[in-house]
Amino acid sequence: MSQPAARPESDPYEDACARAIEACGGDTHGTIKALLIANEFLEAQLTELRTAVSLGYARGKLHEYVVALPEDRKDWYD
Repeated sequence: MSQPAARPESDPYEDACARAIEACGGDTHGTIKALLIANEFLEAQLTELRTAVSLGYARGKLHEYVVALPEDRKDWYD
């Protein structure tokens, strides 16, 4: 007997896109704008966290980000 056709797995990105568009009331321009704002926020958080990680802990991997740190960071630890 023939096997039933395998149902294709849903693409998680397609599902996420559909949910994002639905969350913005079907407005694709608004969805893109919201995603760009969210991405900008996450990039800012990443930059902040990179500066907070000690150079020794990162084993020098963040050197290009740490070079721009201020000499005196005492206020960060108050």
